[in-house]
Amino acid sequence: MHLRSLLSMPRMLRHGSSVGADLPPDEAVTVDAPDGPMADALAALHAGDRGPAAALLAGTRERAEWERRSTYVTQLAAAALHSPGWLDDWLDESPEDPDAVLVKAELCVHQAWEIRSAARARDVAPEQFQAFFALLGDAVPVASAAARLNPTDPVPWQIALTHARGSQASREVFDAYWAEAVARSPHHYGCHAAALQYLSEKWYGSHGEMFAFAERAAESALPGSKLHALPLLAAVEYVVVSDDPRQSPVERARIDAAVERGLELSTWYEPGDPDAADFRNHLVLMLILHERWAEALEVFRAIGVRARTYPWAYLGEPRTEFVELRSGVRMQLASRTPLFSRPGRAPAAPAAPSGGPSGGPSAGDSSAGGPGQPRALVIAAAPPHQVAEAALMCGVSLRIAPARPGTSYVELVPDPAPGRRAALAREDRLTAAAGSFTTGEKWPALVLRRSGPRYGLSLLQKGTETAAHQWDPVAPVTDHAAASATAQALAAAFSVRDARPLVALLRGADSPGARQADLVAALGLPPLPAGFGSQDEVLRSVPGAQLLARRGVLRGIRDSLSTDLGTPAIPVPRSRGWWRVRVGGLAVLVPASVYAWATTPDCYRATIPTLASLFLANQLRTARRAHRD
Repeated sequence: MHLRSLLSMPRMLRHGSSVGADLPPDEAVTVDAPDGPMADALAALHAGDRGPAAALLAGTRERAEWERRSTYVTQLAAAALHSPGWLDDWLDESPEDPDAVLVKAELCVHQAWEIRSAARARDVAPEQFQAFFALLGDAVPVASAAARLNPTDPVPWQIALTHARGSQASREVFDAYWAEAVARSPHHYGCHAAALQYLSEKWYGSHGEMFAFAERAAESALPGSKLHALPLLAAVEYVVVSDDPRQSPVERARIDAAVERGLELSTWYEPGDPDAADFRNHLVLMLILHERWAEALEVFRAIGVRARTYPWAYLGEPRTEFVELRSGVRMQLASRTPLFSRPGRAPAAPAAPSGGPSGGPSAGDSSAGGPGQPRALVIAAAPPHQVAEAALMCGVSLRIAPARPGTSYVELVPDPAPGRRAALAREDRLTAAAGSFTTGEKWPALVLRRSGPRYGLSLLQKGTETAAHQWDPVAPVTDHAAASATAQALAAAFSVRDARPLVALLRGADSPGARQADLVAALGLPPLPAGFGSQDEVLRSVPGAQLLARRGVLRGIRDSLSTDLGTPAIPVPRSRGWWRVRVGGLAVLVPASVYAWATTPDCYRATIPTLASLFLANQLRTARRAHRD
């Protein structure tokens, strides 16, 4: 460990829980979550009703809301990727519907890229390329029909620009598509972003051409337009994605100007605005790379829970990268805060100017459809007293309640000032606690989560997450191999002979709450407590529920050697043998103590049996009181 890191560790431990404490919890973060109206429409689609989705798209066409139309078409195509039945029915009933045909065109291109994957060309197999080009060929007549059915719509030409990139279209073809797009909407962000990709060095342009295109578009854009984010997207392509930027370097001043332009653009949008989430995710990554920690934390606050696939997919799994880098920013700021000072919050971003965009819902608008408050519960395959003994040093306060014989419910009890270990945990605190109290234990624990329309689970064994799953109505259906692996792990942990019913419950996203509850029942576990998912601290009303207050390390070690585990105590059942040994020992030690004090002048010899008698008497008294209560 470097000396600087060693010196900053006390500051990190002291301030880590307070820096960024107002950020949403990790478990609330979503990737590419739709806004409120589209979330409702997607839920209706999975229930068999395409009416809300059709009405949303028709509204964007009638009001010429091309940016929103582009977003909605992409989300509907993603929903149709693994369950296209509703789209096929729509096209069968209305083959000339411009909205349905547009979704089909986007779906065709989406299917092609799904097969090709996002890997570099050298890493794509020949058979993947063959299927990719075949599907792109199928998309041509559909995209042409979409453009014909709604001649003023720029979105078919955005799809055409993406198609040109994949089909290796010539510059003449690209220029023709670009001319059609800007003729319909000169400042359409989606078309510009698609063109930027074509002009990047990894495809058919160069770093210089990409930056020149982005900067021209930004300079001609209206104040508050998302086109001001194009240089920022170019900067990410150059700094993060390109193989070796040194081969065709771009001036540092252009990178810095792109970041400054992105910061200024962010002030035009309310915190949590879904329309700003795309460029804000790019912005915060560039701020991290520039080690501008305080500004990065403010942008994380503005993003809220709305992570996006890109740019994080360039680094790894998007949600994991977002959460871990956000935690890293907090720790960097904590390590730079003087040890005996209180970390302050940077000034809030200025309010959006009166001329800023007003099309997107604000953060406080109920129609914005923000994710529901995340809630979690653990079902542990051990009685309450064993869970309490194992959880003494997990660093958080827990409520533990008996379930069926041999099993327990566990929930997190919020602490006004979380402990340092809780603040430094990368996972949500209940999952981290379950990892702690299952370490070294033979019994497993199942963490169940509910956050808005998303339901999930994690299996913890011996301190390690061995399986995880999430039901999300707007995400693709889990493939059979992944669901089967999760089902096998769950079946092995809870001694279920046949894992096939579990696979059926894991696959599919309809009725996620029912699927989660049915999975718990199929594992032979106790049912979920009433109110879980809609209420906080549902174990308060469960008979026998007890609070295990957070302890420091030293107190945890001390209490692990004691019979009193609680605040109040978690009752520990005592066997008959336990009572017989202590009563018998007391029957021997009390007369021995009396005899020693009466006959020997050596106080030391008399003290030992006396202290042993008092220790046994205290154990019996505590156990009798717990049994009586």
